[in-house]
Amino acid sequence: MLSVALRTLRTRWVTFVGSFVALSLGVALLAVMGLALASSLDAPDRQPERFAAAPVVVQGQDTLSVPTPIGARTQKLAHPRAVPEETVAALRRLGTVVADRSFTVRATTVLAAKGPGDLVGHPWSTAAFAPYEIDGGRAPRAAGEVVVTGGWARPGERVETDRGTVTVVGTVTVVGTVASRGFENAVFYTDARAAELSPQSTQLVVKADAAKVRAAVAGRGLQVLTGIDRRLADADPDRDSEALTAMNAMFGTAGAVSAFVSVFVVASTFAFAVAQRRREFGLLRTAGATPGQVRRMVFAEALAVGVAASTAGCVLGAYGAPKLAAWVVDGGLAPSWFTIGDHTWPYHMAFWTGLLVALLGVIAASWRAGRTGPTQALREASVDTEAMTRGRRLFGAGLLLTAAVALGLALVSDPGELLHRKTYVSRPMLLITAIALLAPILMRPLTRLITWLPAQLPGAGGMLVRENAAAGIRRTAAIAAPVLVTVALAGSLLGATATLNEAKATETREQTAASFVVTPAGDAGFGAATVHRLKAVKGAVVSATSSSAVYVLEGGVAFIRSEARAAQAGPLAATVHLPLASGKVSDLDDGSIIVNEEWEKHTVGQSVDVWLGDGTKKSLRIAAVMTTGTGDNGAYVTPANAPGASVDRVDVALSDGADPAAVAAALTKAGGHVFTKDQWVQASYPETNRTTRYGFILVLGIALLYTGISLANTMVMATADRVRDLAVLRLAGATQGQVLRLVAGEALMVVVAGGVLGLLVAGLNLAGMWSALGLLSVWSPVEMPWAELGVTVGACAVLAVVFSVAPAGLAMRRRAVELAGMRE
Repeated sequence: MLSVALRTLRTRWVTFVGSFVALSLGVALLAVMGLALASSLDAPDRQPERFAAAPVVVQGQDTLSVPTPIGARTQKLAHPRAVPEETVAALRRLGTVVADRSFTVRATTVLAAKGPGDLVGHPWSTAAFAPYEIDGGRAPRAAGEVVVTGGWARPGERVETDRGTVTVVGTVTVVGTVASRGFENAVFYTDARAAELSPQSTQLVVKADAAKVRAAVAGRGLQVLTGIDRRLADADPDRDSEALTAMNAMFGTAGAVSAFVSVFVVASTFAFAVAQRRREFGLLRTAGATPGQVRRMVFAEALAVGVAASTAGCVLGAYGAPKLAAWVVDGGLAPSWFTIGDHTWPYHMAFWTGLLVALLGVIAASWRAGRTGPTQALREASVDTEAMTRGRRLFGAGLLLTAAVALGLALVSDPGELLHRKTYVSRPMLLITAIALLAPILMRPLTRLITWLPAQLPGAGGMLVRENAAAGIRRTAAIAAPVLVTVALAGSLLGATATLNEAKATETREQTAASFVVTPAGDAGFGAATVHRLKAVKGAVVSATSSSAVYVLEGGVAFIRSEARAAQAGPLAATVHLPLASGKVSDLDDGSIIVNEEWEKHTVGQSVDVWLGDGTKKSLRIAAVMTTGTGDNGAYVTPANAPGASVDRVDVALSDGADPAAVAAALTKAGGHVFTKDQWVQASYPETNRTTRYGFILVLGIALLYTGISLANTMVMATADRVRDLAVLRLAGATQGQVLRLVAGEALMVVVAGGVLGLLVAGLNLAGMWSALGLLSVWSPVEMPWAELGVTVGACAVLAVVFSVAPAGLAMRRRAVELAGMRE
């Protein structure tokens, strides 16, 4: 049967070219993502930046470690502690000590344009540790002098800074410049001025022997950094690992979707090819072939296609991996140093996965081919008398029931799980498979519904479209399947993120009772003087809040960080509507905390042991409990329980009779950016982060690519198989234009049917998310991405029409009598 399979591949190459292309692209994507994952897993640690030339760096306590029965659990502190003064004095006896300080600077130049938006200030004495070297002008000597990087200002230029934060206030003169080293836009002040602007120092450089430094700070909870560990003293030292983790998740999701869609496309293509070749298999059975031989022949065809496609895919992957690495670096998704390494296991993984996909995709088709009877196939008409097998019905119904049960269990046990990206990316695949398996049952009534109105119009076109779809239900289902996949994925993924974003915006809108929200000009927060001016505004009820965190040990082993805001109870109650399940905001004091229902202890009056943002352990009484919501409802404490936190948001309600315009003008004069409630909701409206957005673009691009391949291949196969039918229409009196319009109408009808089934899947998935949000006390509308779905369906319609009309037009260039007399 191997020779028969090879001859079949040669004579029926149109049937298999779509599967070859789809599978080779799938293998290429798997190879590319495997290479990217392998390169990220053994990526080198980022080298020190600001302290590359520093001998030893000593950091204050910035982590909190708690012992548990299964080992110590560690979390990063929200507010690292400063190096104690007695420790600094001890280190000065060993050598020179240079205190490091970093603070936000927002500056506009008087003579030039606005400076970079990410300026950071440092004391000049730390410049030598990068090292920075003066390339123009001189070092700062007075409080009003600075040195800048990047050349955005020149020596002699006067620079004015923004008001309203703990950063620089007033005008300074640029007296020198240093070449940028690529990792920051720095502004260097004299050490004395930097100490005034940022009094606290959480790390310092010691010019002494590292062993002696470690001995001097032993047992004090401080970190001594040397060698490559000095990178931990840079700003955001975990950014590379976080970027690589996010990138791995994106590639993993795209790889899973690639495997799923490729299996889907290959299985659909082989199933349709087997349905087309019933007479061929019947002839083989009549000639003496056994069912096992027929199945082995179909398997041999899949094996040949799989080997060739997997080999081609690995070659494409080797070419595409560096391109993808460059794309993620340019998009800021990966560190600038990220490149593809020399790995071989991703090629093995991609090749054997591709071959397995080809064989898995043909299992059902081969079984159906083996069941073809020798006389049944010869006398069978072109009409599909049986839409689907019993096994397919049972499997499809089982998957649908599994999806429903899984959704119900998730809603009962943990509704928040349905809001996680991993869940709403994977859940649609189960429903897509279930609906696709049941498509032949659904397709007949659906196509009749879609073609009901066209069938009522004058002429036979609408009626012929309806009857042709009903007669070739397998063909209709096979063409609709890739459209179903693409529309379902686009609607589920984009709709889930849009729905979740709208839910978060709804939460913000409902919880904001303030008329105005004031935020600082920079990232460093408000200074005490600015907060005092804001509280002094006539007609304003001001609630100044700080961002912090608390830590709790749950179940004796889970050490959990919870974001917290620090506020005074009275002003907080006047400016924020907390979603309370029990308790009162007014009960919040220095000995209590407001938690949400996710906490292990969430009963009003209970005491809970927590660690504050600086690592201090404290027992607090639960004053009130919030609903869980979308996950952004953290905890609330008073400022006394948020040591080290600076005010970064001021909510302002209006007192009775206050003039909103006058209050807004006074707040603006006091300092910071003033938002109305509507402006604040819009400004804080959570958008999909860049990594997730790029990941969805990649996933949906893969799905649309496969849809195009499958549609083109299936439409060409289907049209080639109907040449005799089209010729009969010509002999019955139809013009060539009428036949082509009929073919185009059938293609559009099938695309609409696939789109409707895809919308059904997306709607079911989004209904599950909406139900989960309701159980979490967030009532927000479902957001369906109609524009994106319209583009997707439109692209599918164009592909279907082009690849059905074009081969039909080419076939009808021959005489209708000749075409009608053709045999398979």
